[in-house]
Amino acid sequence: MPAAPKNILIIRNDKLGDFMLAWPTFQMVKQAFPESAIYTLVPEYTKPMAELCPWIDEIIVDDQCEGIPGLIKTTSKLRAANIDAVLNLHSTPRVALALFFAGIRHRFAPASRIDQVMYNHTLKQRRSRSEKPEHEYNTDLAAFMDNYYGIDYSYSLKPPLLKFPEKEILKIRENFYANNNIEPNKKLVFVHAGSGGSATNLSIEQYAELVTLLSENNPLFFVLTAGPGEENIAKRLSELIKHCDHIIHSSDKGIAEFAKLLSIANLFISGSTGTLHVAGALDTPTAAFYPKRKSATSLRWQTLNSNNNRLSLPLASASTPTNSDTAKYHRQIINKYLNNNHG
Repeated sequence: MPAAPKNILIIRNDKLGDFMLAWPTFQMVKQAFPESAIYTLVPEYTKPMAELCPWIDEIIVDDQCEGIPGLIKTTSKLRAANIDAVLNLHSTPRVALALFFAGIRHRFAPASRIDQVMYNHTLKQRRSRSEKPEHEYNTDLAAFMDNYYGIDYSYSLKPPLLKFPEKEILKIRENFYANNNIEPNKKLVFVHAGSGGSATNLSIEQYAELVTLLSENNPLFFVLTAGPGEENIAKRLSELIKHCDHIIHSSDKGIAEFAKLLSIANLFISGSTGTLHVAGALDTPTAAFYPKRKSATSLRWQTLNSNNNRLSLPLASASTPTNSDTAKYHRQIINKYLNNNHG
C-alpha cells in the first residue's frame, strides 16, 4: 500500500463556477488526508476565492496568459512545491504537460480527453452525459484517489461550504439597508443579468419583465449586480425597471467582497454563472435559469446549496415576447419559493 502523500495538488483552474464546484473535493480530500498539505493551481482571478477556502493550505498561481514562458514558470512552481500527488478535475493539454514535466509521481485525472496519456491514474467518467452533478463527478475522482491509497472515506455535502463571521455579515446587512434607504420589511432580491460569457441567459427584456412581475404586491428591493464589463447590462435593465425599487451594484472591490454581500441576499436570481455558484456555496437561496442543452443541465451544474435553497427554472427563448405566459409562470414559481421557504 503506498504511503499517504505529503503534498496533494487539486486542480480546477478554468472558470469561477467550475472552481466553486470543486470545493467539496477540497473538503473531502483534506478530511481523508488530514496530515497532508493541500495545494491548488488557479489563475489570478480565482485566487481570492481560493484564499477563502478553508481546506486549501497553499496556492500556486498559474501564469496562463504568458504562453510558453508562462507554462515554463508554472512548471517550475510545481516542481518547487514537491507535490507527491495531483488530482486534476478537468485536464487540458497545457496543464497535463506542466504536471508531467514537474515530475509529479502520481497524477490522477478523468479518462475522457486525449491528454489522459500524460496521467498514470485515470477514471472513466463520461461527464458529457450529465447523469449527476459536476461536484459529484469531482468527488468520485477524489474517491478514486482515496482508494489507491487504501482509504475508504465516505463524503456527504453539508452546506454551507463558504461562510463568514455572523457579526460581520449582520453589520454588512445593517449598513447596506441604511446606505441605500431600504425599508426594513423589504427582502433583498439580487439579480445578475450578465453571464460573463460562460452561459446562455435571459434577455434584458425578460429580466425586466420578471422583476416587474415580482415587484407587484411584494415588499422587495432589487440589487442589480454587475461584474467587470457587465455594467452596461445592469444599466439597461435599470432603465427598464425605473418604477421598481432597486440599485445597481458593481462588484469593483473583488469577488471575495462580493461574496460577503451575497450572504445578505434573500434570493439570488441569474443564469448558470460563476456568481451563482458562489451564492450556492454560501447556501444563499438561488433561482437559476438553465438552457436546454445536455451538457448544461440543471442537474449537471447544480449549485452547492441545500435542496430547499435551490430552484432551477427552464430558460425560455430570447425571442419570447414580453408579458408572456412564461414570465408569469416564472413569477408564480419564484414567489411561492421566496414566500414559503424564505419569508
